[in-house]
Amino acid sequence: MITRRTFVKVAAAAPLLGSALTVAPRAFAQSSPIRVGSKDFPEAIIIGEMYALLLEGAGLQVERKLNLGGTAVAHEALLSGDLDVYPEYTGTGLLVVLQKTLADVPGLGSATPTAGATPAANDAADAVFTYVRDEYKSQFNLVWLDQTPMNDSQALAVTRQFSEENGVTTISQLVALAASTEITFSAPVDFEEREDGLKGLRTTYGDFPATVNGVAPGIKYQAFLDGDANVVLAFSTDAEIALNDLIVLEDDKGLWPPYHVAPVVRQENLDANAGLAPALNALAPVLTTELMTAMNARVVGDEKADPVVVAKDFLTEQGLITA
Repeated sequence: MITRRTFVKVAAAAPLLGSALTVAPRAFAQSSPIRVGSKDFPEAIIIGEMYALLLEGAGLQVERKLNLGGTAVAHEALLSGDLDVYPEYTGTGLLVVLQKTLADVPGLGSATPTAGATPAANDAADAVFTYVRDEYKSQFNLVWLDQTPMNDSQALAVTRQFSEENGVTTISQLVALAASTEITFSAPVDFEEREDGLKGLRTTYGDFPATVNGVAPGIKYQAFLDGDANVVLAFSTDAEIALNDLIVLEDDKGLWPPYHVAPVVRQENLDANAGLAPALNALAPVLTTELMTAMNARVVGDEKADPVVVAKDFLTEQGLITA
C-alpha cells in the first residue's frame, strides 16, 4: 500500500513528464533552473509538482528533484545549495528542524492547537508560522513564503471498533487505557524518540506504557489493519483515515503544533528571480485541508492516479495554470 510517508521510487522520475505550461511571459533573464524538491510521500510530491508547474507557468526554467527523502535530507539539500525550494510544514520546522516546542513560540500564551486547527480556528497557526519564518531567516537565511490554510497535523488514529469498545476518543483516554491494555503504535522506528512522537506524548500526557512496532512508513497502515498494532500514527490529510473509517483521537492537551505547508526558498533564488515568490504564493489561498485530502485519495485510493496528473488537474481547476 502506498501511504503518506512513502511512495514508490518510480515516482521520482514521473514528475519529469510534466509539461511546462505558460501563463505569463518571462520578464527577466534566468541564469540556471530552479531546483524544486519534495519529501518522499505522495502529498509532498503533489505539492512539489505544483510548485514546479507554477514556476514554469511564470516563465521560469525548473529542474525537478522530487521524492528526495525525509526532512533531514530535504533541509540539508536546501542548506547545501543542492535544492532551491521545497514544501515544508510549520510544525516540522518548529519541532524537528529548530528543535523547539510550542512553549518557545512568543505570544502563544495558553492557546494550544489541536489536530486540524487553522488560523481561523486558532491563532496558534499564525504564531508558529511567524516564529518559524523568523528563525529560519536568522539561522539559515532561508525564506518561508505564504502558508496555506491546509493543516496536515500529526495525530493518532484507531479503528471505530476499538474506539467504541474502549470509550476512547482522546489521547488522554488512550493513555489511561494503557494502564490495563497493551498499546502498540504502528509507526516508523524513530517515532519512539521524537519530540513530536512517543517521547513528546510522554512529556505532555505523563507516563504512557506503549511500544512502537517500527515498521517502514509505507506499510504502517497495512500493519495496523493487519492487527500488528492498535494505534496508528496518522496525519490529518491521510486519505487512509476516511478510506478505512478510522477515528482520529483528539489531542486534548495540545502536543502537536499546526502543520501548515509553505514553500521554503533560498534567499539567493528570490534575489535572482523576481517572479518566484508571486508564482508560489498564488497557491497559498486555495490549498485547503479538504482539497489536499481529496488529492491524496486519488493517489493512494483505488484510482492510483499519478501525482503529476493530480497536481496539474488541481492547478487547472483553480485557474492557476492553463492546459
